[in-house]
Amino acid sequence: MSTVEFWYEFGSTYSYLAAERVEGVARVMGVEVCWRPFLLGPIFGAQGWASSPFNLFPIKGANMWRDVERIAAKYHLAWTRPTTLPRNGLVAARVALVGADEGWIANFTRAVFRANFVEDRDIGDPATIADIVVRLGLDPSVMERANTTENKARLKTQTETAVALGIYGAPSFTVDKELFWGHDRMEQAFQWAKAPWM
Repeated sequence: MSTVEFWYEFGSTYSYLAAERVEGVARVMGVEVCWRPFLLGPIFGAQGWASSPFNLFPIKGANMWRDVERIAAKYHLAWTRPTTLPRNGLVAARVALVGADEGWIANFTRAVFRANFVEDRDIGDPATIADIVVRLGLDPSVMERANTTENKARLKTQTETAVALGIYGAPSFTVDKELFWGHDRMEQAFQWAKAPWM
């Protein structure tokens, strides 16, 4: 049985929804999940986009806000429309990589998403991320370790790996080299990991 890799971007609305649900889906399906933060900015830039497609295409954006609201209500997830979209997830992604090594990536990731999409806090501000680190009872030195040259390079490499896998949006789920894009494909990714049908 394969592992599902969960690729997410901290500025992504649908990544927030997926982060709140992915561990429950993994438990029900009996499949391991691996958390993979990455950056969408370079991927969007390569497509010629200077911002989120939800900002660039207003009709799509309006529907996205309503869609996220419906999904959050369906799964009883807290939701507040942020005053800024997207917010910069760079520092949070670097810290999350440290958490991947130390076993607290899932809790940290959910806390950052809730800061962004429930508390409407600026997750692009390092002070916000430092506050989350303290609230989770983590060593404040995490912030320094996250900003080492080596860790910055790891995030760059992880984003390049996402590109190599064909990822173009978040959240995405991969099973080996099979790509499933979007919150609405999450269950399908876990089903595939358990028993591919092709």
